[in-house]
Amino acid sequence: MKKLTKNQKLVADKIEAGKSYTLKEAAELVKEITTTKFDASVDIDMRLGVDPRKANQMIRGVVSLPNGTGKVTRVLCLCTPEQEAAAKEAGADYVGLDEYIEKIKGGWTDVDVIITMPSIMGKIGALGRILGPRGLMPNPKSGTVTMDVAKAVKEVKQGKIDFKVDKTGIMHASIGKVSFSADKIAENAREFINTIIKLKPSSAKGTYVKSIYLSSTMSRGVKVDPKAVDEV
Repeated sequence: MKKLTKNQKLVADKIEAGKSYTLKEAAELVKEITTTKFDASVDIDMRLGVDPRKANQMIRGVVSLPNGTGKVTRVLCLCTPEQEAAAKEAGADYVGLDEYIEKIKGGWTDVDVIITMPSIMGKIGALGRILGPRGLMPNPKSGTVTMDVAKAVKEVKQGKIDFKVDKTGIMHASIGKVSFSADKIAENAREFINTIIKLKPSSAKGTYVKSIYLSSTMSRGVKVDPKAVDEV
């Protein structure tokens, strides 16, 4: 039998096989079993009882995490000149239009989120082949195409994230950092889970939330009891 490493033994001692935990317990466990020297991200994975191949079961949207993500989110705001000052004041890292469109055409994508206005989408459409595969294409459903770009920039900087179920029916998102307290991780997870529950398609049959796991960047997943999501 292969001998367990020190870290593997730590995990085996902490997590009870087959047990599901409350969000608070899972958050505490993720913090305890994470041994990376860097501040790892905390991730949540939800397996949903939906078929994303059907348009009426494709789940996507946005959620504002009460405690932010803990990440520095680099925001590019592509807007008209009269909106530039407000976007900069709201915290956008890059603000402009034509010069950044040309930079993107040249291969520059060193940002995490792009926010723009409806009137500018015509110019940005040509960038779909570059931005699409990187998940950077602005979309009204994710709140990144709006007339109020300053508000959108501020929300993203404060912890607003967008999500989309993948083709296997799994919803994945980063909801904080291991350095967060267990309470803050649990609060962010609860907000994310409740948002997904509210978006349950009427066409989805059977069990909607099949499983929930919390983990950090390099840790084992900790199973969460869906029925205990609201427990403190």
